Amino acid sequence: MLCELFLGSLLAFLLWKRLRPCTQRACVLVLGDFGRSPRMQYHCLSLARGGFSVDVVAYGGSEPHSSIRDNPKISLSLLRPLPALIARLPRLAIYFIKVVLQSLQLFYHLYIKLPRSSHLLLQNPPAIPCMAVAALVCKLRGTVFIVDMHNYGHTILSMALPPRHPLVRFAVWYEHFFGRMADSAVCVTDAMRHDLSTNWGIVAVTMHDRPPAMFRPLPLDERHGLFMRLSYKYPIFADPDNQSNQTAFTQLGSSGIPEYRSGRPALLVSSTSWTEDEDFGVLLKALTAYEERSKSQGNLPPLICVITGKGPQKEYYLEEIRQLEFTRIQVETPWLEAADYPLLLGSADLGVSLHTSSSGLDLPMKVVDMFGCGLPVLAHDFRCLGELVRHRYNGMAFSSSDELAAQLAEVFGEQGQSLLVDYRENLIEFRLQRWEQHWKATVEPLFQS
Repeated sequence: MLCELFLGSLLAFLLWKRLRPCTQRACVLVLGDFGRSPRMQYHCLSLARGGFSVDVVAYGGSEPHSSIRDNPKISLSLLRPLPALIARLPRLAIYFIKVVLQSLQLFYHLYIKLPRSSHLLLQNPPAIPCMAVAALVCKLRGTVFIVDMHNYGHTILSMALPPRHPLVRFAVWYEHFFGRMADSAVCVTDAMRHDLSTNWGIVAVTMHDRPPAMFRPLPLDERHGLFMRLSYKYPIFADPDNQSNQTAFTQLGSSGIPEYRSGRPALLVSSTSWTEDEDFGVLLKALTAYEERSKSQGNLPPLICVITGKGPQKEYYLEEIRQLEFTRIQVETPWLEAADYPLLLGSADLGVSLHTSSSGLDLPMKVVDMFGCGLPVLAHDFRCLGELVRHRYNGMAFSSSDELAAQLAEVFGEQGQSLLVDYRENLIEFRLQRWEQHWKATVEPLFQS
């Protein structure tokens, strides 16, 4: 009798959770640091503008953009970090415990804690375990399940393990099996859309990353203000002679209006998550070659290279940088506030991307942000880079440190200024295609079902 009563109560609870009315309410699931997931933040803002209430389930860490924090229609439900104690266990045990604990947390947040959503949008990767949990919860609650494929989780895993390793083979099966359970799919390139259709049997829509309005070229007075403010925390931006109202790049002219200093250094920027799919050794070798070339060619300016971001290999490369004895190049690795990052890109002379992609099918978001600021980019070449960077049209593609060093010398040489002007003009069309318009045309229809 008690058993029948329990089962009846459980069935009634499950039915109530499934049939409880929900209006326009979306859940956005990111099994990672939400503050470092700009594309998912943009999805949230677009959904909120479209009338949805948005519940974000993700890990904390970095602060999301203020437009997310201040939006009354967006709420964050943060996952708890895994206990530090498990780090002492063998790798296989860590992996198993991590999957179990994350699965329980995800089910609690998605099924018990949060109200029923009409739609659930999942960022992939990672796929394990969130793709299976999300598929289960959506079936139980009658929620439309949408996957946003940024890359493939199994290709990232194969960078740390042999391709035929049992865990990699399981990850391939898992991602294919549960990926096909989604009601709709979004992806980041046409090449990935074709691969999903051909090899996965998944029909996806391509939502190329596009920058929001905050990414724009900065006028000189705003650049001067940014450099002044950053100089208090990072002396690399300060005037080397400690003159007031001057920076390493700008000064106040006789009329009190900011102007570039004569003989100023060039500002080179890059952004990274310091992971294995970005070999910063390529940039360091190229900078070393540029340093040697600039000593013999008097027309090459000194460089200030600013590399933003956090990640597992940052300390390794910081030590590499400390070993370099540059005289004409300075390197800084700041962690900028979310609002300052687009301002820095909008103030730079040139961007560099070392992203190579584990699958060869995704594109670097950092280049999208740079292009939004009208900033030409030198990008490491890979399979589908041409969907974004058109060689010698809006930037250049390189395959080695020697090529990158030659491109730096060309861009900052005597004829380089006209090249940069041409590239910036060719980026105007890209800058007109902003996130919101593109999202409404491609992704919004998936949330109208």
